[in-house]
Amino acid sequence: MTQQTTTQLNDVDLAAVGALVAGIQADPAKAVTTWAAHVTWDGAFASHARIRQFDGIRSDEPPALGGGDTAPNPVEQLLGALGNCLAVGYAANASVAGVPIDALSIDLQGDVDLHVFLGLTEGHAGFDAIRAKVTLESSAPREQVELLHAKVLDSSPVGHTLRTAVPVEVTLT
Repeated sequence: MTQQTTTQLNDVDLAAVGALVAGIQADPAKAVTTWAAHVTWDGAFASHARIRQFDGIRSDEPPALGGGDTAPNPVEQLLGALGNCLAVGYAANASVAGVPIDALSIDLQGDVDLHVFLGLTEGHAGFDAIRAKVTLESSAPREQVELLHAKVLDSSPVGHTLRTAVPVEVTLT
């Protein structure tokens, strides 16, 4: 009788993840990565971000904010980035832990007071609060799913960035 080794779970290539982990364990410098985007203004409130070889990710404002409503606005994209990061975290951590995911969805909402953005007052211009509701269906025991959830929250790069003060330097050339 031969034992079959699982190479994929939740459509995640476990060998690739294992190779990444082994490579970083062998050379910790490989864990330090730099990511980049190039944004070009397209007129009015529209712009697009070029990231690696992908088509531009468009951004615009809704009509209520003076935009043409041709694409999600930056704060909506930030919510999407958090949700996408969490989804990756669930897929990666569940797969490594042997937890099958039958379905996963994440609904996000955030509250922004427009007073500062519109120049009506000074203060905090960003989100006052962000809420994410994760719906994860799995045949794994609830305790295992809760452990997975805690691990994802503890290891999400976008989540950590939003929860902590991260230095942001913006220079004008």
